Amino acid sequence: MKRREFIIKSAQGGVALTLGTTLLSCLDTDKKTITMKNVSPISICTWGFIDANATAGKALDGGMTALDAAIKGVAVEEENLKNTTVGKGGAPDREGNVTLDACVMDSSGDCGAVVCVENITNVAALARVVMEETPHVMLAGKGAEELAYKKGFKAEKLLTDSSENAYREWLKTSEYKPIINIENHDTIGMLCMDGNGDIAGACTTSGLSYKMKGRVGDSPIIGSGLFIDNEIGGAAATGMGEEIMKTVGSFLIVELMRQGKSPQEACEEAVQRIVAKNNNIENFQVAYIALNKKGETGSFCIHPGFAMMEYKNGINNRIESKAVLKS
Repeated sequence: MKRREFIIKSAQGGVALTLGTTLLSCLDTDKKTITMKNVSPISICTWGFIDANATAGKALDGGMTALDAAIKGVAVEEENLKNTTVGKGGAPDREGNVTLDACVMDSSGDCGAVVCVENITNVAALARVVMEETPHVMLAGKGAEELAYKKGFKAEKLLTDSSENAYREWLKTSEYKPIINIENHDTIGMLCMDGNGDIAGACTTSGLSYKMKGRVGDSPIIGSGLFIDNEIGGAAATGMGEEIMKTVGSFLIVELMRQGKSPQEACEEAVQRIVAKNNNIENFQVAYIALNKKGETGSFCIHPGFAMMEYKNGINNRIESKAVLKS
């Protein structure tokens, strides 16, 4: 073999060996990503729902999947009679009827939602039934309610005495001010990452107090109230649904994280998109929470007063969010 040919072949062999080693390294890395185990589970949720987030976090610590834990966590508020914006005890619409909305999304990208549901408390669990046991993504009203009964859900009166008394007082003026009140809380959106590194979420609400009959906000809308991409992370929203839907806020946050932004940076940009399009931000609240695959979290809002709960390593912390406006 001539010297020149020997040098060329040796060089080619060296390149091939290097590429082969690199490719094997990449495959190993991908395999580790796909089969990631024993990560520290995390649960975050909107507002100061301490018990709900602790319930989800402890479930994750016990080995529960992200979706199971999220649904178990939000159920705490769906069953909390003192919470007038989620589940049983929620404020009614203008006709005096309590209607609930919810959605869930799992780590595979599957999702389910229900809207305008009466007489069923745990609508996040019902949204899961839609996702797993029907060919649809969303069911509304009587159709969703009938499915619930077929699957063993019990009919319950959702309007409590307290909510009914508040409604009758409202009827005296019938003044409609769809402002999210920080003392009154709002939607619970929850994001969970389990021990396998899989992310899922749930979002559930009774919607705006004294809303028009049939009104649906962002909470059950995939991409607005909740969005998950298990390769990137997840986001959830709370606040004025009409404004959140205009920018498909939760989907936007996940896409911003895909571009390399941190959860905090993504939440801030999503809120700023809304602020840039509105001259009346003093009149409504919007807030986001986000979680990425690294276990990093973030939140941001328009008005001060919003907080996010974060459960990690057995500790459940309340984290006050930064806001566009000052106190």
